[in-house]
Amino acid sequence: MAEAGTGFLEQLKSCIVWSWTYLWTLWFFIMLFLVYILRVPLKINDNLTTVSMFLNTLTPKFYVALTGTSSLISGLILIFEWWYFRKYGTSFIEQVSVSHLRPLLGGVDNSAPSAASAAGGDADSNRQSVSECKVWRNPLNLFRGAEYNRYTWVTGREPLTYYDMNLSAQDHQTFFTCDTDHLRPADAIMQKAWRERNPQARISAAHEALELNECATAYILLAEEEATTIVEAEKLFKQALKAGEGCYRRSQQLQHHGAQYEAQHRRDTNVLVYIKRRLAMCARKLGRTREAVKMMRDLMKEFPLLSMFNIHENLLEALLELQAYADVQAVLAKYDDISLPKSATICYTAALLKARAVSDKFSPEAASRRGLSTAEMNAVEAIHRAVEFNPHVPKYLLEMKSLILPPEHILKRGDSEAIAYAFFHLQHWKRVEGALNLLHCTWEGTFHEVSVYPKKELPFFILFTAGLCSFTAMLALLTHQFPELMGVFAKAFLSTLFAPLNFVMEKVESILPSSLWHQLTRI
Repeated sequence: MAEAGTGFLEQLKSCIVWSWTYLWTLWFFIMLFLVYILRVPLKINDNLTTVSMFLNTLTPKFYVALTGTSSLISGLILIFEWWYFRKYGTSFIEQVSVSHLRPLLGGVDNSAPSAASAAGGDADSNRQSVSECKVWRNPLNLFRGAEYNRYTWVTGREPLTYYDMNLSAQDHQTFFTCDTDHLRPADAIMQKAWRERNPQARISAAHEALELNECATAYILLAEEEATTIVEAEKLFKQALKAGEGCYRRSQQLQHHGAQYEAQHRRDTNVLVYIKRRLAMCARKLGRTREAVKMMRDLMKEFPLLSMFNIHENLLEALLELQAYADVQAVLAKYDDISLPKSATICYTAALLKARAVSDKFSPEAASRRGLSTAEMNAVEAIHRAVEFNPHVPKYLLEMKSLILPPEHILKRGDSEAIAYAFFHLQHWKRVEGALNLLHCTWEGTFHEVSVYPKKELPFFILFTAGLCSFTAMLALLTHQFPELMGVFAKAFLSTLFAPLNFVMEKVESILPSSLWHQLTRI
């Protein structure tokens, strides 16, 4: 809430500054026009009197031209703002305000990453940067070779979209490569392999890299895409773990010897975390759930700052499978925090735990007669909170919409996140007696709009410019229709606008000596 309030105040400051800049620019051009028409020297005493006399002699056509010109300028600004927004997705005026005006107003530029964030040493900075993301890698994404390809074998169709696979290719290049790969032949081959679009070309490149050296990333690619069963994938990941731990230990000793060693250590850390996580997921899929839970807990303790991987969501699913609800609550207490980005897993798991306390005895008829108890009210509020975060989930949990294979990337608060959550957690809701009934009653009786996140809302300055253009156009129309009346109004407005300036000039004349003032007016 505090961040939202701060953003609103900064936007309000920018709006005020921009409004005054626009008005004073318009006033400046009016004064230039008057000076050009009058062609008199800039002697302040004579000029103010002459301007007042000139304003009294202006014809209605002047005010029609003035308001029409203002409307035209505002319209051109609006057209430019709209074009810039459609092309770049942001407001030009807002971008200029954030980049140039906010530092002058004492604001903080949040776009510049801190040194701690760049070094990976500040958890809060990492959380802040992660919370700005819209598309996330699915924490429970399936294995391509052992799971996604089964769908292709049966139906002949691809389970993943080109866009989804392209995002995964970008992830692989980000986490599994670095600038020093050319120094190691196997890593250089894998750097090219992650860019290959053809799966067979990637697999062939991975085998070629393994012929040169024990390459952890090559084993990862084969485990993900060539292994046809989870057992085969687990064996390859164990080989990858052996190679990855050796690289991690070597780079850990050299990480402070230069920027390239730091980047190499960061890459080796990402590789090691990825391998251990996938090994835990293999154990979970093979029925060794307690072993998987232990591996996940150890991984979270060893690398506590890497919250961007959302390993806690894997842990929550495994704990629900064990029906260790107390442990689930403990994990939620740690990660269901206002400073951390929310997810459907967090919100709906919290709702499931609250519903579990009352769902077995819940009856809509009885609740309508006697009212909701405190525990029932807490459960209903938790479901409301979850539905508000992602309203797509209930239709999948209630099997009103068919489930499909979850994608490798999800859109927070979108339909893809709902599919990914329900695909793995529907069984946990069915296991709790009456939980789906309580969800159905609460969700059905609550009005909510389907999420369209991330909705690209119009920036404030486009709306402001549209209002300004409409206002000036209305003034031009009124001036054209009622020239005399609007002329009187314009003269009164301009007289009021110049009143402070006249007051200041009178004070200056009374304070300064007449000889000095005469010399200043002659400059």
